[in-house]
Amino acid sequence: MAIDTGGVAECIDCGRCCFSRSEIYLRVAGFDYDRLGDKAEDVTQFIENRAYMRMSSDGHCAQLTYNAEQKLFLCAIYEQRPDVCRVLERGSGQCRGEYHEKAERPLIMLRRAREAEEAAAAR
Repeated sequence: MAIDTGGVAECIDCGRCCFSRSEIYLRVAGFDYDRLGDKAEDVTQFIENRAYMRMSSDGHCAQLTYNAEQKLFLCAIYEQRPDVCRVLERGSGQCRGEYHEKAERPLIMLRRAREAEEAAAAR
């Protein structure tokens, strides 16, 4: 059965699932760590004996980027992303929950991108 994606933005227009205030939000399993290759140490952190994706001070995965010119949320490690990210399907119940609960969080990133653009234009 196909998932109904009606009313849910394209992933690159949204980015909500990448936001969390928890350091232990995105668990990285051993095979995920291996898939990350040379980037693994830079993009993950260990808390006790478990690996997690590093989170930014803004409360999102540090690998989430925003392309202001194209107005897209992009994953800097998309091809190597951990399974926890791979299994989240657009329009699924989990996706819709993230979409609803985190509606305001991407706006923080957008506001900062806009402020950076304005500061650069003022120089």
